[in-house]
Amino acid sequence: MKVFHNALIKSVVFLLLLTGLSTFAKDSENGTKGDPVNTQEEITDYIKHHLQDSHDFILYTDGETGHHVGFPLPVILWDDGLKVFSSSKFHHGETVAEVDGNYYKLYHGKIYKTDAEGTLNMDEHDHPTNKRPLDFSITKSVVGMLLVGLLMLLGFSALARGYKKGPVPTGFSRVLEPLVIYVRDEIARPNIGEKKYRKYMGFLLTVFFFIWIANLLGLTPLGFNITGQIAVTVCLAIFTFIIVQFSGNKDYWQHIFWMPGVPVPMKIILMPIEILGILTKPFSLLIRLFANITAGHFVVMSLIALMITMKVQFGAVGSTSISLLLSTFITLIELLVAFLQAYIFTMLSALFIGMAVEEHHHDHAHDAEGHGMEDNKVI
Repeated sequence: MKVFHNALIKSVVFLLLLTGLSTFAKDSENGTKGDPVNTQEEITDYIKHHLQDSHDFILYTDGETGHHVGFPLPVILWDDGLKVFSSSKFHHGETVAEVDGNYYKLYHGKIYKTDAEGTLNMDEHDHPTNKRPLDFSITKSVVGMLLVGLLMLLGFSALARGYKKGPVPTGFSRVLEPLVIYVRDEIARPNIGEKKYRKYMGFLLTVFFFIWIANLLGLTPLGFNITGQIAVTVCLAIFTFIIVQFSGNKDYWQHIFWMPGVPVPMKIILMPIEILGILTKPFSLLIRLFANITAGHFVVMSLIALMITMKVQFGAVGSTSISLLLSTFITLIELLVAFLQAYIFTMLSALFIGMAVEEHHHDHAHDAEGHGMEDNKVI
């Protein structure tokens, strides 16, 4: 346990030192100090920028000097070969990065291939038509996922060592044990069944704690928005989809392609509906998690922006206090949502797995019993 505490403290201290000592500046376009965000359009753009992924890690921006406090991240591109360089070359999208005679420009969080002047060809919807290389960069969300993985590794390693020493874990493991038992007794067992739930506990625990910790990190000043990235929720839903399909037994596939107990015309009609249901289940998982987390962050930041706007334009201390109280209240609600979304995603994943592995012998027995009763009546 002491090893876990020391490793956790060292990781936090290292992160703070890294973010505190690595400061790089960003001047405004006109060379003046950073101006406050006033207009509705500027506020909307600022919120959208916060919700998007980023190729550099920015903790905060000094409004007086326009300096960003944070550190650049590695950019990894595949464009007729591997291109690796630091995101500091983009200077937050203001400059063009030159690598091996190729020029790349960062525009709205995406990297486009361009010329030395950074020219972007726009279509009628103001979307760049320039070629986009394959982007395997270590973005801010990737850093967040690595941090979540590290915390999970340290936490569960400590929990495993605690169980080796005795039946009752000590220290921080006491926080994890009730959650592990909760996932086992309230999610896995009721939805998958007593005989088969153990096989899927590793996946369910990983999904639950990954989403929960990632959501909690999104409420910290670090500014992570991991589960608010559609790519992350898609990957989580794909994992559930693959496990469900490979776990499906004969009864599961029979109920999809040839529904028992219904007339043949209805079987033909139900078949495409059931096949569509295979795809809509993971789609509902990814959309629910993505939409709820994104909406929560948007509401919190909107209330904070309202507070800043009222203070700058009207100097309304009372209105500012109300906005501050509302944003605080919504943040507290977000703490509940962070756990609730982890629970819902894990519970639905367990439910879909349970539907795939469920045995239907009782149906056949019930039918046989029914036929026996009918035969007795005839006799």
